[in-house]
Amino acid sequence: MTQLQVGRIGRAHGIRGEVTVTPFTDDPSARFAVGSELQTDSSARPVLVVSGARQSGPVQVVGFEGIVDRNTAETLRGIHLLVDAESLPEPADEDEFYDHQLIGLAVHHHVSGEVLGEIVDVMHPPAAPVLVVRRPDDTEELVPFVSAIVPDVDLAARHVTVDLPDGMFE
Repeated sequence: MTQLQVGRIGRAHGIRGEVTVTPFTDDPSARFAVGSELQTDSSARPVLVVSGARQSGPVQVVGFEGIVDRNTAETLRGIHLLVDAESLPEPADEDEFYDHQLIGLAVHHHVSGEVLGEIVDVMHPPAAPVLVVRRPDDTEELVPFVSAIVPDVDLAARHVTVDLPDGMFE
């Protein structure tokens, strides 16, 4: 069963057991809703249940059941929050994809069909997602994940087609 990371716990926030969370999800309010059960990469706390969540400026603050003071909250620092990939709903838009669906896909040139590499990661800077493509020579190329450059994603065939601007993949 594939598990996906949806957040990483940071420092304690305040004195009532809340922590900061760096979310790796496009809908933190749904993912960290009260009652949500999140698996972790910690053998000491394999499951955490959300007791409350809010934004504090740019910071996502989350409380978990049974974590009621700052000292206990600090023991959670660095824990990764996980969900089963199978539990995720299908994206509403046919042009939306989860990162785990893209990682491992072959990258083909749109004209020649040449295999240019394989997607090994997806980055999420502010403007648009960026595909990290490992080339056959083991170097990496960053490809903006926009329809003008990546016009076709075929999950069934396990590849994407790219229309490269001048200078890319040279």
